[in-house]
Amino acid sequence: MTDITNAADAPGHVGDATPSREDAEAESRQQRGASSITMSGLHKRFGRDAVALDGVDLTIEAGEFFTLLGPSGCGKTTLLRILAGLEEADEGQLNIGGKDVTDVAPHHRSVNTVFQSYALFPHLSVRENLAFGLKMKGMPAAERERKVAEIAQFIKLGDLIDRRIDQLSGGQRQRIALARALVCEPDVLLLDEPLSALDAGLRSQLQVELLRVQKRLGMTFVFVTHDQDEAMVMSDRIAVLNGGKIQQVGAPREVYEHPANAFVARFMGHGNLYSVTARSGNQLTTELGELEVEQDAGGALVLIRPETLDLKLGHVEGRNHLHGRISERLYRGSHAEFRLELAGTSLQAVVNNRGKHMPDVGDEVTVVVAPEDLVTLSE
Repeated sequence: MTDITNAADAPGHVGDATPSREDAEAESRQQRGASSITMSGLHKRFGRDAVALDGVDLTIEAGEFFTLLGPSGCGKTTLLRILAGLEEADEGQLNIGGKDVTDVAPHHRSVNTVFQSYALFPHLSVRENLAFGLKMKGMPAAERERKVAEIAQFIKLGDLIDRRIDQLSGGQRQRIALARALVCEPDVLLLDEPLSALDAGLRSQLQVELLRVQKRLGMTFVFVTHDQDEAMVMSDRIAVLNGGKIQQVGAPREVYEHPANAFVARFMGHGNLYSVTARSGNQLTTELGELEVEQDAGGALVLIRPETLDLKLGHVEGRNHLHGRISERLYRGSHAEFRLELAGTSLQAVVNNRGKHMPDVGDEVTVVVAPEDLVTLSE
């Protein structure tokens, strides 16, 4: 980030034959592994009974947009604070850029944090907020002004640089908080639910902007959220946490389509989980009836993703054909969500709106389940 204006003005990476200066710096940083993170056996308790982290082992690659995802109290924010040096682990080791920083003070780590509250100084101007960290580092005034001007241009808020923080909107404050963290050129940027206070439209817009910033700079981002959609949109990889333990690490598609266990499946929004009572080869006996799977990974449950189902009006016989009745329909424009009653239980289905007739409440339907779309998993 020596000259951040190059990154701001650079064309997109796709099809850009000449790498920008920022691209070269990002590649060099990744080759050095300077911003990779390795956690080994991290434990943290608060009091005698509150286990925040229970033996966390995790590696984050240099230049990744990595998300810690989970419900409130799962340990994700505690883990972020340990990375920042704001909490100390009771046990374990933390390496950043190949160096052991387990006992290194926060101000000696090349790490900055964007907090949920933004933690800006309301009585200072945008310029003064952006310059604060550089001033604390003892940077000469002329160089400080140049870097502040560059980062203001990068986040496209140069015309607001002399306004007070309390005169800005929520979205503008979020950009300032991000810029203040970036201007000090950390190897790792930590983000603690920085978009959670924004309305849905602005949040969606800033998700894309934040992702573009990360890809353009090639910096390692560690992002904390409880929002599954946000995690899937923004992340290279996701770690799902619960009870201080990592339940699964993988790319968004892997975590969504092949959850490691029932907790991950339910947290990712899957409700169609059914008990497997017997199996013979690839043939499963479930509470819905007999189902054939392409690959049986074992486990006590089978997952049926609602968007993979095909609905046919009437009673149609065939392999993996289930019969039931529609009890509820929610029309959402681009698609409709159905709840069906069958075999003494319920099933959810999502059907894209292709402009054709859709089933309605009360209709008898056949649900077609493709064997390759079924996933077996553990409790």
